[in-house]
Amino acid sequence: MSKDIAHLTAAVDALPSLKIFGRVAAVQGLLIEVAGIESHLSVGGRCRVIARGGRSVLCETVGFREDRALMLPFAHLEGIGLGCKVELAETHPSIAPTEKWLGRVINALGEPVDGKGPLSTGDVPRPVRASPPPAHLRQRVGDKLDLGVRALNAFTTLCQGQRMGIFAGSGVGKSVLMSMAARYTSADVSVIGLIGERGREVQEFIHDDLGEEGLKRSVVIVATSDEAALMRRQAAYMTLAVAEYFRDQGKKVLCLMDSVTRFAMSQREIGLAAGEPPTTKGYPPTVFSELPKLLERAGPGERGKGSITGLFTVLVDGDDHNEPIADAARGILDGHIVLDRSIAERGRFPAVNVLRSISRTMPGCNNDRENEIVNRARRYLAAYDNMAEMIRLGAYRKGSNTEVDEAINFYAPLEEFLRQGKDERTDFANSYARLAEILGESWP
Repeated sequence: MSKDIAHLTAAVDALPSLKIFGRVAAVQGLLIEVAGIESHLSVGGRCRVIARGGRSVLCETVGFREDRALMLPFAHLEGIGLGCKVELAETHPSIAPTEKWLGRVINALGEPVDGKGPLSTGDVPRPVRASPPPAHLRQRVGDKLDLGVRALNAFTTLCQGQRMGIFAGSGVGKSVLMSMAARYTSADVSVIGLIGERGREVQEFIHDDLGEEGLKRSVVIVATSDEAALMRRQAAYMTLAVAEYFRDQGKKVLCLMDSVTRFAMSQREIGLAAGEPPTTKGYPPTVFSELPKLLERAGPGERGKGSITGLFTVLVDGDDHNEPIADAARGILDGHIVLDRSIAERGRFPAVNVLRSISRTMPGCNNDRENEIVNRARRYLAAYDNMAEMIRLGAYRKGSNTEVDEAINFYAPLEEFLRQGKDERTDFANSYARLAEILGESWP
């Protein structure tokens, strides 16, 4: 009973003490200018615009111009015109997750979209946009985290609390790799954010890729590509807010987000609508200030709490891995996994290019024997890659280079090692044992 009273008190405290109204003064593109309540608003504050016909449209304050508040909607603008009434809403958006959210699919506003009834609410509201834990209070990254994918376990090992990027062009297998990690991980909870996803693919991802077993210990947050920019951006914040709740319960959380690029694109729409100048490839400055604020929320928690291990996909524009968003994300994250289109085109999935991928916690998280096996395999793959063109043309003569000769012998079994079906799981022990067997070494 006391918990219910505490929750009710917190909810009442979050409500405005007075009902305050303003009016729509102008509409330009997606931007709504509101007059009469600007002194009661701050950036991030919300209002409800009562459109003609009685439809209520939630909006968020993105800036101010002279004596007007500049607002963007969470839905379409049909029915909104000059003189429409604007009601002040919550000033600090919050959610109250519980363990019962596991197995549910919600939208960017924390509302259920899976047809399973209303969501349970927890005792204490949590802000949707929170600050990362202070750097001096954070724990260090923990032990290795099993993802069940051989290529990642062996060549780009993740630790608990590490943040990794999956960099790839469209159609190279990011979503399938992400679903394999969510389904097979040794983490306690998976929190999955589908940001700007194709509407057709949401059900396919949940039912075919993630599956019933994966969904049972996951929370999925969805904002499809046809939704407003604010909804897509909010879905990213909501993903981290839910992950932070489970982290503070002492759990090992795997946070997967597809994709950071679409979050950046939504922030670009918001910034340009608010009047920011376009800078690098049309992205305004706030894109590059919001990226670290979002990504830094993942990582180890404070002492006595759990951790958020982050896997963030980055959709590289035109397969250019040096485009602005990929470059900025790579500088913030603790490593990157590169999916190569040329590998996908020859039918090897997951299409991980292990020579271009790196985990910044390796080799420190492995013992000497594990590092020896992985480095030897990597050397053979690099030697073959350096001579690949000559080998394909038949210009390489056997016996010219001993290491290249060995690389040719090991190339096919190593490629088969990196190939893995989405219904197949391989843990750490089996990954290293299989790699050692290929290289003709005993294990352990």
